[in-house]
Amino acid sequence: MNMKLYMTPGSCSTGIHILLEELEQVFEVYLVNLLAGDNRRPEYLAMNPNGTIPTLVTPDGSPLTDWQSIAWWLGKRFAKGKFLPGNEGDRELCQWVMDMAGKKIHGDGFPRIFVTDAYTRDEGRKSMIHRQGEKIVQVGFEEVPPKLEGRKYVLGEQPCIADFALFYVEFWADRTGIALPQPLHAHYQRMLRRPAVRQVLSEEGYGSMFR
Repeated sequence: MNMKLYMTPGSCSTGIHILLEELEQVFEVYLVNLLAGDNRRPEYLAMNPNGTIPTLVTPDGSPLTDWQSIAWWLGKRFAKGKFLPGNEGDRELCQWVMDMAGKKIHGDGFPRIFVTDAYTRDEGRKSMIHRQGEKIVQVGFEEVPPKLEGRKYVLGEQPCIADFALFYVEFWADRTGIALPQPLHAHYQRMLRRPAVRQVLSEEGYGSMFR
């Protein structure tokens, strides 16, 4: 049985899509239209009760339903150490970056930008909520460069699973006009040059970025 990736183009699932391509895995893609409410349909909730993306169904039919669990599982199952931290210090840094990207920048910041209506119905407050989101995102990004100490990727010369988490929030910043600190801008450009990243973004409808 092939793995099955349930994803939405341009979302956080893009990071997992890229990781799968980097690992040269065979998998099936199923698009989840969030605006149409596909993630709230009974058949999807039976697989992922949280109604979130991505969901990865493993070869034995078991669903993994959050970004970090999927990334760690893929790294341990297929990467043979290639995208995983090699010692405790690197593991802590890898986890810290994924938490910063997934919980603060993504979890706390970008929803205020993307779905402002979920925070308030008061038209007069929406711009304030939007600005709060931008501030949370900017502060989160500013906390990352000191941890990287001038390295090309999170752990050094080669990417780890945390780089794919960092990439998708950098991608969102690019698409929403939020400036990245210079080290993260350089990281983002470096990731964009990777063949798997270019392939995935083109498949997901962002090929014009490379023309």
